[in-house]
Amino acid sequence: MNDVKLIRMISGEEILAEVIEFANGVLTIKNPLVVIPRQDQIGFAPWATVISLDNPEIALDMRHVIYSVEPQPEVVQQYAKIFGGPDIITPDRKLIL
Repeated sequence: MNDVKLIRMISGEEILAEVIEFANGVLTIKNPLVVIPRQDQIGFAPWATVISLDNPEIALDMRHVIYSVEPQPEVVQQYAKIFGGPDIITPDRKLIL
């Protein structure tokens, strides 16, 4: 699985996707999910629902992107589970007293 990023579009949508490449003002992604905020949690839904399975990459013009950032590790884990990637297990942070 490539680099998973949280991407905010000028439309207000937040997309979680694998970044394939960034070149010449174009961000190429695949497996995009739109983030759906709920009262005390978030959900995910497909962002490009009828995209070709033979060519699943999407080119985003950076003029339509506000930011691209690292998501929380728990969100990356959930993303990996959705797309059948290996589970990324990170231990809970504990303090030794």
